Amino acid sequence: MSPAFAVIMLFFVVPVLVLLLRSILEPQPGLQNYAEVFGSTTYIRVFANTFLVAGVVTAVTLLLAFPVAWLMAIVPGRWADLLFGIIVLSMWTNLLARTYAWMVLLQRTGVINRALIEIGLISQPLPLINNLTGVTIGMTYIMLPFMILPLHATIRTLDPSVLQAASLCGANRWQVFTKVFLPLVASGIGAGVLMVFVMSLGYFVTPSFLGGTSNMMLAELIAQLVQSLLNWGLAGAAATVLLVVTLGLYAVQIRWFGFGERQGGH
Repeated sequence: MSPAFAVIMLFFVVPVLVLLLRSILEPQPGLQNYAEVFGSTTYIRVFANTFLVAGVVTAVTLLLAFPVAWLMAIVPGRWADLLFGIIVLSMWTNLLARTYAWMVLLQRTGVINRALIEIGLISQPLPLINNLTGVTIGMTYIMLPFMILPLHATIRTLDPSVLQAASLCGANRWQVFTKVFLPLVASGIGAGVLMVFVMSLGYFVTPSFLGGTSNMMLAELIAQLVQSLLNWGLAGAAATVLLVVTLGLYAVQIRWFGFGERQGGH
């Protein structure tokens, strides 16, 4: 295990420790960077917007991914393989190219607005870019595979006879869904929600291209602090806060969905 441990230490642990040290040592030793992060309304607004966008994207992604994962679990094998291939292919496509494609589709003279005007649904182009709407659409498209795959992996392991037994015992469709199906797939939902939410917190490319200045997220702020202001201490403090929040969410996920005794007990 020594080589693997050395790689983890060199490329993951050491950079995080260096960033943490810079956050408390630059420009002078102390916690002034953290005081500025939590004391500035601008930074607090960026934090709030980051969690808002991540929450909205996670919720929309879950709503869209659930029926797709269910469909993949019930269709014949060749159709399931085709759907799986399409999803994986979207993950292999260059992220920057996909983001630029959404910029073309969502702009005021883009395909979506022109199609809606031509069929008479709208008379003026909708503002679909440089706002929360554009960021949500673009990030949801990017995040869908990361929600679909864990959901599908969980759903396909279910025994259909359990759902049939619930129906035979008098449960209606809604009761079967909420009291039998959802508890059985809770681990997949938890894994997908955590993955999408945490990845959305630190996303940079899509929000910077599809969002506006009023929708700045934390990753964009950190990039500006480093590239434009060369303020490594403040950037390190913001990144450390985001890391602590991420680790906290991961601990919650392990507590409720991830540890073996609970899953084994079921």
